[in-house]
Amino acid sequence: MESKKHQLKIHPEYFQAICEGEKTFEIRRNDRDYQVGDELFLNEFDPEKQKYTGRREKVIVSYITDYAQVEDYIVMAIIFD
Repeated sequence: MESKKHQLKIHPEYFQAICEGEKTFEIRRNDRDYQVGDELFLNEFDPEKQKYTGRREKVIVSYITDYAQVEDYIVMAIIFD
């Protein structure tokens, strides 16, 4: 199966934690049928200004689980490409 590319909004505090290597996962509603190997393009979005900041990172989904999550949500382990 070919990996998919996903454009995602992410708030600044979470984006920064990913950039610094502190946050190595994303919790999302599985409304896009995410799969291991998919590319996530994380686009920093400032909710107070209601606009994108221009900062962007690409990560790859390395593992997925729905253990102990709300219905339809998953945890995706992510790594830098």
